[in-house]
Amino acid sequence: MAVLNILTIDDEEHILELLKYILEKNGYNVLQAGTGEEGLKILENNQVDMILLDLMLPGIDGLEVLSKIRSLKQYIKIPVIILTAKSEEIDTVLGLEMGADDYIGKPFGSHELTARIKAVIRRTMKSRKVLEEFSEIPEDIINVSNILINRSTHEVIIEDIVIELPLKEFELLYLLAKNRGRVFDREYLLDKIWGYEYYGGTRTVDVHIRNLRKKIELDDKNPKYIKTIRGVGYKFK
Repeated sequence: MAVLNILTIDDEEHILELLKYILEKNGYNVLQAGTGEEGLKILENNQVDMILLDLMLPGIDGLEVLSKIRSLKQYIKIPVIILTAKSEEIDTVLGLEMGADDYIGKPFGSHELTARIKAVIRRTMKSRKVLEEFSEIPEDIINVSNILINRSTHEVIIEDIVIELPLKEFELLYLLAKNRGRVFDREYLLDKIWGYEYYGGTRTVDVHIRNLRKKIELDDKNPKYIKTIRGVGYKFK
């Protein structure tokens, strides 16, 4: 198996060195950046398989870096784990809404860090399997009202406008739309899209659904497509 390149972006030198020590000890290749600008430059010029991103950065902060990563098609599928202090809970939620795959609080232990990384890698590798698991509708293209979902090209098109979605949001939309009318509880969605090893809890599902609604609904406060089933979960109407 090829060695994975992990880009670490943090302005604290001791954190960068700690990450480098832990990651290299576990067989990963490490790229380091002390600022968001430097991290984006490294990303532009190197093959990067995963990003560990601190939120509190000088200049362009972590949320801005994440926004830039998720806005560019060539980077949208790269897994991102955000590094956050406990006092930054609001920013952590925003990071998840913007497409981060997981988060880990500072200070962190080596076992927790490597467990999170391995869990994200497993979920990323599982993504294609997840999208193909439900076979009630065999087509790669799902067309519901004015929404077209193309699994092959990973595109969502609404009234001729291409909507770029991070991988987890795309998986959620595809699963719900392919099984429209079926109610999925939060625990089931968490297992199928993230896996039980995910540490974020069912709130992660709610965050991603809320973010998804903002992109596909005319009025995300009164959604037409993704309905909440109170006390249970969600369904695509």
